Amino acid sequence: MAWNDPGRNDDPWSRGGGQAPPDLDEAFRKFQARLGRLFGGRGGSSGGKGSFNWRTLSIGFVVLVVAYGVWGVYQLDEQERGVIFRLGKVQNEVKMPGINWRPPLIDELERVNITRVESYSHQAEMLTEDENIVAVNLTVQYRRTDPIDYVVKVNNPQASLEHATESALRHVVGGSQMESVLTEGRLAMGQEVEERIQRYIDDYETGIEVVTVNIDDSAPPDQVQAAFDDVQKAKEDKDRAVNDADAYAATVVPEARGDAAKAVQEAEAYRDQVIAEATGEAQRFLKLLAEYKLAPEVTRDRLYVDAWESVLQKVSKVVVDVGDDNIMVLPLDKGTGIGELRNVVAGNAASDTRQR
Repeated sequence: MAWNDPGRNDDPWSRGGGQAPPDLDEAFRKFQARLGRLFGGRGGSSGGKGSFNWRTLSIGFVVLVVAYGVWGVYQLDEQERGVIFRLGKVQNEVKMPGINWRPPLIDELERVNITRVESYSHQAEMLTEDENIVAVNLTVQYRRTDPIDYVVKVNNPQASLEHATESALRHVVGGSQMESVLTEGRLAMGQEVEERIQRYIDDYETGIEVVTVNIDDSAPPDQVQAAFDDVQKAKEDKDRAVNDADAYAATVVPEARGDAAKAVQEAEAYRDQVIAEATGEAQRFLKLLAEYKLAPEVTRDRLYVDAWESVLQKVSKVVVDVGDDNIMVLPLDKGTGIGELRNVVAGNAASDTRQR
């Protein structure tokens, strides 16, 4: 039997007692009537037309307004500042911490953390002033200080900071000696790099502040590390030899200076002694001259006795001519005193005087 055969009864709506298919328009009108009753309205009219009243529209509008207002509420914590873009144009006012509101779909919020200190590492190989290659590793710590500049003025502030670091580092290392970069000059180099980076990013208006720059490591490339170690050992040997020489000089020079000062002092003392003795002898001679002029014979005899006394005090035996070819041996170390010798000498002197 063909599908369009009049005798065929395949209509699903005709099965079960010939029931007619449901009317879609009628079902839609019933749904509208139920929705109207849900919002406080009335059901459809006898004409089959449903409608909402003004109360339903008002409630819906209020719901939308409340949802829109709640959507625009936001909160910034103490570390954050907010930058507002109104229809794509930045607003000059920076939003402070707390609860704030913005009109959604009109204003766009950009959050910026201004207290968190971030860091990144940088490594590069470059030439020094004396045309040596060094590898320098450093760490830059920074934070955001101006939210508007950070968000608006530069497309990629992080990339600008990295470029400024590269430029500042090459400028400082290129103007330094290799020994200074590798040893005691690292601290000063880090400070100079920090100052230059800050100056560069201020010119770019990135809104970033450099907190500190730490030179983590500076060394020659691996290819020449062994030769560099040999040079360093030679320098250490040189420094050790210089230190030993300085220590020896610090010991010998003071001793030599002390000996020289001692010799000078002894010479000055000897000079003073000789001058004093010569002055005393001169004064003594002048006094003796005055006495000689008063009593020549007595003074001459006294000088004769004093001269012999000064000579005989230095010998143990003295031979004295007493006249008439008699020789007297005086063993002074056996008990003959100076007083007896003085008498003998005085007698001889008197005898000689009488004979003259």
